[in-house]
Amino acid sequence: MKSSTEITILSHLLNNENYSRKVLPFLKTEYFESKENKVIFDEIYNFYDKYNTPPTKEALLLEAEKRNDLTEENWKDTKESINDFTAEDVDEKWLVDVTERYCKDRALHLAILEGIHIINGDDKTRNADSLPDLLSSALSVSFDSSVGHDYIDDASDRFEFYHTKEERIPFDLSFFNEITNGGLPNKTLNICLAGTGVGKSLFMCHQAANILMQGHNVLYVTMEMAEERIAERIDANLMDLTMDELHSLPKQTFESSVDKIKNKTKGTLVVKEYPTASAHVGHIRGLLKELALKRQFVPKIIFIDYLNICASSRFKANANVGSYFYIKSIAEELRGLAVECDLPIVSATQTTRSGYQNSDIGLEDTSESFGLPATADFMFALIQTEELEQLNQILVKQLKNRYNDPTKNKKFVVGIDRARMKLYDCEQSAQEDILDSGQDDTPAFDKALDTTDWKFN
Repeated sequence: MKSSTEITILSHLLNNENYSRKVLPFLKTEYFESKENKVIFDEIYNFYDKYNTPPTKEALLLEAEKRNDLTEENWKDTKESINDFTAEDVDEKWLVDVTERYCKDRALHLAILEGIHIINGDDKTRNADSLPDLLSSALSVSFDSSVGHDYIDDASDRFEFYHTKEERIPFDLSFFNEITNGGLPNKTLNICLAGTGVGKSLFMCHQAANILMQGHNVLYVTMEMAEERIAERIDANLMDLTMDELHSLPKQTFESSVDKIKNKTKGTLVVKEYPTASAHVGHIRGLLKELALKRQFVPKIIFIDYLNICASSRFKANANVGSYFYIKSIAEELRGLAVECDLPIVSATQTTRSGYQNSDIGLEDTSESFGLPATADFMFALIQTEELEQLNQILVKQLKNRYNDPTKNKKFVVGIDRARMKLYDCEQSAQEDILDSGQDDTPAFDKALDTTDWKFN
């Protein structure tokens, strides 16, 4: 039985030049099942390649007739198929999407068949070690026909972009939503700066829990604490229990609480632990492929706890390279992953020793590398003082913000419940002496230290 999808694709390749130019670079002969469809595709492709225009039915028949690899039966089937081709008007975007799904399905089907041959020992050049790459390649099949934005010709697209609300993942903290214009956009790197024990991991665990309850898939990569410790913090947050209360829960009550959480969200949270300084972007990319393959899990956001103890895929850990370049490379690699996966990445970094004692942290207090804030899209500091701690509050200071004016609401406070691993909005009265106090109009990033005297070693 002939594939109706293949007939549709070939018909429109012959009759719709605009569609053909979008999909031809991604179609392969081996995707087509029957001999005659393989031949027809080959000849259409070769005609485009040689003459830069689609063939007519007559031209296609003449070119196919010249082939010496067709039996009489093959030629009869080929000729009948070409003569039967019609291209009814259909939505072109739909047709491109159908073609992309077809390519993905066929690529995976062929990869599985190829894998069976390898496992059975029929392939003498490859062994089972090649299977992950084989399947990953098939799963990565996608259409990307863009060659860039033409400033003049694509002006209407640009206008639509200006008037289309960008997809963002919102916070559950009002001032964070205000300063980010509604949340974190895709393809961004977002950094929390704080001293040891101030609340970096607490912030990320709280937001991971919040985004999970929005119905999104969340990936949390930890290199500092065990997977169970991160999950413990998220349990405390979502169950609204102190750590002591959580540990004293009977098993039945605990399982009932987990079930309630499960019923409230369509999202999934995966926590993955790597040893400190052992994992780089390549490992995370491999993890994403494995999760997609084994669990059909694709995250909406990734948390990395935390950036300074990641490895770089460019430099070995003991390489003779300064911390500036090493940390900057990690930040660039993470931001590249965010762009590649079309999602936001949230991570954290330590303050310097002097910054840890400072009640007004700036970009100059970023530990190890000034290259980190240069790469980040959004960066903020969490500041804890004895006075704020007594009030169960923590000060947030914007350091860099590509989403909004960083001089507006440059400082504000949020409530913190360390026992329950939660953050919450404070009363407006708590902000009265903080919001925009003592702030000038110079963005924080522009007031960083003069780097000419810095030593990168």
